[in-house]
Amino acid sequence: MFRLSNLIKSTLQDQKSRTLDGSIIIWNMTNRCNLLCHHCYSKASANEKESLSLEDILKTIPKLKIANINFVIFSGGEPLLRKDIFEIAQCMKDNKIMTYLSTNGTYISQKNAKQIVDTFNYIGISIDGIGEVHDYFRGQKGSYAKSIEAIKTIQKIGGNAGIRFTITKETESSFYDIFTLAEELNVNKIYISHLVYSGRGKENLEIDISKEKRKEYVSFMINKAFEYYENGKDIDIVTGNMEMDAIILLKEFEKKYPDFVNSLKNRLKSWGGNSAGKRLGNMDWNGFVKPDPFFPMTIGNYLEKDFNKIWLDDSNELLNKLREFPRNIKGKCSSCKYIDICNGGSRSRAYAISGDLWDEDPSCYLTLEEIKG
Repeated sequence: MFRLSNLIKSTLQDQKSRTLDGSIIIWNMTNRCNLLCHHCYSKASANEKESLSLEDILKTIPKLKIANINFVIFSGGEPLLRKDIFEIAQCMKDNKIMTYLSTNGTYISQKNAKQIVDTFNYIGISIDGIGEVHDYFRGQKGSYAKSIEAIKTIQKIGGNAGIRFTITKETESSFYDIFTLAEELNVNKIYISHLVYSGRGKENLEIDISKEKRKEYVSFMINKAFEYYENGKDIDIVTGNMEMDAIILLKEFEKKYPDFVNSLKNRLKSWGGNSAGKRLGNMDWNGFVKPDPFFPMTIGNYLEKDFNKIWLDDSNELLNKLREFPRNIKGKCSSCKYIDICNGGSRSRAYAISGDLWDEDPSCYLTLEEIKG
């Protein structure tokens, strides 16, 4: 996760950058979902059965705190399909863990909106295109209208929900319109995710965009973040699953604010790029623990072994290699002068394409000329 707007603001105003005190877990507590999204890394569907009991979840939560997990994103599937979701979130609050909700929004209503706002520190609602673009990509006609209504319902009671959008060939026709929509709805955050090759995202590789297009869209986001900052518009742009975006920001920032570029560079190195297995982890509905939600390998099962013993196991070779900084990555990463900023990008994408976990991220859009030392 790359907090683009926050880095611009904190650098120019000489403020402390937003950093996580502790690690963050994306917990896929269910694999049930009413939609059938083309990019879904967990291949969730309505036919899945609930496999994770409330008892197992509540028993695991204190173990997260022992492992210095201070933030949990409720994900799925569709997390609001769990009837015990508020009891789970309350247990996390009791253990001083902040909770975020990642939802398609179709189960948000006037009946539960206040409880959702009161429970979760942040609510992200997926909008993968305007109108029919969203409906096609998410596999259900009318889902766009429901998701938009969910945002408005949250806002009516004084809450705010951010927009989550994934760039693919099937959604890119709405890319620029998403920013217009965010401005019209007055949301406070736009999260733009790049495709990761896992689950249906791996089955549908042909929907990924070209490197040239990716670079074009990233440049637009950076310029839009500059525009929002300069105009005092309170919309936070965040990108996900493409740590190389930070390098483009650095290059554009140097042109625009040369006096502040060294400060930004230090902040980017402190941020550290891809943090799978270090400051980011994943837990799924079958008990498996992974370095991130897309990862092709597991490091243990929290139903069989305490989570803290899995996460803090200093004899785990995979975790140790992931926690090296910068990582020892092959290909063009081995001679890249920015490796200490992006940390090599996605290991999941590398493995999906080459079968080598330590190969270069195949989605990196930077040329050899741009990265040479």
